[in-house]
Amino acid sequence: MLTDTFGRTHNNLRISVTDRCNLRCTYCMAEEVVFLDRADLLTFEEIAHFVRVAVPLGIDKLRLTGGEPLLRRDLPRLTAMLAEIPNLEDIGLTTNGLLLANQAQALFDAGLRRINVSLDTLDPGRFRAISRRDGLERVLDGIAAAKAAGFHPIKINAVVIRGTNEQDVVPLARFARENDLEMRFIEYMPIGAEAWERSKVYFAHEILEQIEQRIAPLVPADDYDPRAPAMDFQYVEGRGRVGIIASVSRPFCASCNRLRLTCDGKLRNCLFALDEVDLKPLLRERHDDAQLAETIRRNVRDKWEGHEINTARFVKPPRTMHAIGG
Repeated sequence: MLTDTFGRTHNNLRISVTDRCNLRCTYCMAEEVVFLDRADLLTFEEIAHFVRVAVPLGIDKLRLTGGEPLLRRDLPRLTAMLAEIPNLEDIGLTTNGLLLANQAQALFDAGLRRINVSLDTLDPGRFRAISRRDGLERVLDGIAAAKAAGFHPIKINAVVIRGTNEQDVVPLARFARENDLEMRFIEYMPIGAEAWERSKVYFAHEILEQIEQRIAPLVPADDYDPRAPAMDFQYVEGRGRVGIIASVSRPFCASCNRLRLTCDGKLRNCLFALDEVDLKPLLRERHDDAQLAETIRRNVRDKWEGHEINTARFVKPPRTMHAIGG
């Protein structure tokens, strides 16, 4: 098992398939970006090889991310390759939804079952202000296509920023509840290109207060997993769930079970890690599965206690979210 020096067991792997994105969300990346050359990206075969080595070490959950993963050509083929690997219990995908309408059915047919769609507002003007692009209707069409294809659950991820979109908490929560979607709100984190201001963090308790005051009371979900990054709630009167990822006000470092593989083959043991291990030589230049497995184990053993966002010791990682993997 992949256990670090703090006793945390790691079974959850997030794989970025591209750093490219068709949005420019202010909390994630800069307006002008130089993307990696496609030759620098791990091939599908290299990604699958890594997963085949990682699964016997205890990895049983995967999530494909980006950038925007649906920009990676023929992504259903990678999904099918991963779905064939024994002992993988779960494969998910996080997308901004712009290209989902045309790919949802192919992804479902390839074996994908869970999907998260990033959507920070239902207001077209604020959508444009946050993402620096238009496309709200395309995202909504993508969600509808995912439902029609059979995906369940479909989770909606919203980053809430004070002074920007806190007024969207209730409309988003209602939209999710009315459409049998699971809503997830994420506190604003210091991981984008712009200077992070703690004063812009709209805290978990404020999000919950809005929902309970204007929609319905919430209680902890019956199947809440304390290892998961989200605190999961359900409405007292039934019909609907809400998750809160409170990385700033309620860090979940003590129970973190995640590793990250970047699109260019770097292994990271934390979203906010300052160091990463280059695995490309072990995946491209030579296949040494024993050394690869030991490198994964060592990366987990070296994991720090936590990101220290709330201390003066915190150092913002050099990569932004789109380059790390969302």
